[in-house]
Amino acid sequence: MELSTRQLYDIKRNSEYLRHGTDVETLKKSIDSIGLINPLTINKDNELLAGSRRFQAIQELGWKEVDVHVVDRDLLQQELISIDENLVREPLNRMELEKCLNRGREIYEQLNPNAIKIDVSNESLSPENKQKDKEQEASDTDSFAAITAEKTGLSKSVIKSAIKRDELASDSVKQARSQGELNASQTNEIIQLNKKLQEKVLPLIADKTVKEAKKIIKAVKQGGIDAAIEENDKLVPIPKEYILLQSPVKRVNKNLTRILLEGMKYEGPEKDQFNKEMSALKDNLVKYFQMLDEE
Repeated sequence: MELSTRQLYDIKRNSEYLRHGTDVETLKKSIDSIGLINPLTINKDNELLAGSRRFQAIQELGWKEVDVHVVDRDLLQQELISIDENLVREPLNRMELEKCLNRGREIYEQLNPNAIKIDVSNESLSPENKQKDKEQEASDTDSFAAITAEKTGLSKSVIKSAIKRDELASDSVKQARSQGELNASQTNEIIQLNKKLQEKVLPLIADKTVKEAKKIIKAVKQGGIDAAIEENDKLVPIPKEYILLQSPVKRVNKNLTRILLEGMKYEGPEKDQFNKEMSALKDNLVKYFQMLDEE
């Protein structure tokens, strides 16, 4: 890797992975105070591979030239450099992250044919194979998931799940996710089907809980789309308010159990406000069970 200097106007920003128009005010202050510690990375054609936010910051600061690392790599390695930069810098949204991880996997495995491959099939594993997969994951140090986990702090299992969502999801499923109609857990269920079936099942899944989605996907596997429609018709929709209460109620019960077991008492300045909220909770619970008794 060669260290050199380039005029800012000579550097081209063609890579699809470069981040444009992000907030660089904090970065500008840092560079203005201590200079540019990490040079930009470009190829022999002056195309920027890594350092888009740094480029934007020094451009806004009025710099005319900048130190650069010039790499002489093939196109796949250059693309992997840009993806790697994207993964470890400013946080990506969930769809960008999954796309970068999956493309990074493709390139890494092509450049490192002996590395452990990430399974991107939608086949269900038997309990025995799931156990083998966990054991392999624990000892894995050279797969794309392993090296990316070290760089990003994400777990190997999270990285693998993200890659599978990008690889296996149909275009309509990806669009539904980008519009907030599907979450990652629902997507994990629907990508167990081939893309053609995903298109047919998507309208049934979009407004369902993960538990309900599991039932519908299971019905598809056992009896096809007609069975899924039948299963969907049998489901009693859970009101959104009930769904939103499930996790908080579990946490409240867990913490209340601990407080009661250990006899904890709080006598601090927020005691009255806390007890007021608990009293309101008690009143609402009494009314809730009265409502159920009236049915």
